[in-house]
Amino acid sequence: MTRPVSPLLPMRYSAEVTAAKERGAPIVALESTIITHGMPYPGNLDMARSVERIIREQGAVPATIAVIDGVLHIGLEDAELEALSQTKGALKVSRADIAFAIAERRTGATTVAATMIGAARAGIKVFATGGIGGVHRGAEETFDISADLEELGRTGVIVVCAGAKAILDIPKTLEVLETRGVPVVTYDSPTFPAFWSRDSGLNSPLTLNSPAAIANFQKVRDQLGIDGGMLIANPVPAADEIPRDEMEIYIARAIDNAERDEIAGKAVTPYLLDNLFHLTDGRSLKTNIALVENNARLAAEIAVALVD
Repeated sequence: MTRPVSPLLPMRYSAEVTAAKERGAPIVALESTIITHGMPYPGNLDMARSVERIIREQGAVPATIAVIDGVLHIGLEDAELEALSQTKGALKVSRADIAFAIAERRTGATTVAATMIGAARAGIKVFATGGIGGVHRGAEETFDISADLEELGRTGVIVVCAGAKAILDIPKTLEVLETRGVPVVTYDSPTFPAFWSRDSGLNSPLTLNSPAAIANFQKVRDQLGIDGGMLIANPVPAADEIPRDEMEIYIARAIDNAERDEIAGKAVTPYLLDNLFHLTDGRSLKTNIALVENNARLAAEIAVALVD
């Protein structure tokens, strides 16, 4: 059974998350766009269940976040997760439209920004995702910059990812994060990763080598009263990566295809990811799943360290 938690905001915790909050157990938030917009059924459901299982194995509780029929769900029961994995036409909601989805009683999958909002509202400190949005290539003409960066600058959640998606302009993305005062920490590597690849060719602003060190860094930020999020970049396992030089060839082709087909706005990222799936003969999706699972494991370890 799920339980409403606010007489004002239509919001529910899953039974597992409710129990975790009552006993002060570590919780890891998960986004839902990867389920509705990232891959087809039933692979998306298998991936979602696998990620939740990995978090539990590390001693934390998963909380997949989504808006379902106008209710903000913090954690999904398995039947709800399965239903969402087969939902057609779910909104892709960010800061600008999560309240719209709730007000209009729509179903919406949460992006990084919207998941951070939901996690912060529920008191969840750690969030695992695949890769964050950022500054798109050519943004000097299109002004296409993800709301994820603004959210990281204002909402106090640790976001564990495999770096910014490699389809983006990574140097400009790091510059915006620096401007927003967001700590960017690469886990156990001096170089910032590029999603499908372990090395973007850029030095990481900061490096830490253990979940305990990351948790301690956040505790000191709290003591100083520093608000906003922290970005933890976790390189994809070496056995699963697609080397950067090879991946850049595929990305260039996918971007050319998007320009040819006049793709813009929120449609750009899913279009490019679908193109890359076909250009790499499915390797990009396999790597995507591996890095999400890797991020979930590290996020759970950080969440556990925060409550120790």
